[in-house]
Amino acid sequence: MKALRRLIAAVTVAILAFRAIGSFLSWVEKQDDSNTDAWIDEDEFEDAQ
Repeated sequence: MKALRRLIAAVTVAILAFRAIGSFLSWVEKQDDSNTDAWIDEDEFEDAQ
């Protein structure tokens, strides 16, 4: 019985870890899709004025 509980716990942890990694990778992919540039090129800034 103890081994069965440990097996179920291990499977649960593996599933949660897999979902967490999937969520993180999805978040990273969304960050790559956004075209917002945090760094402003000084030449572009001067051209805009």
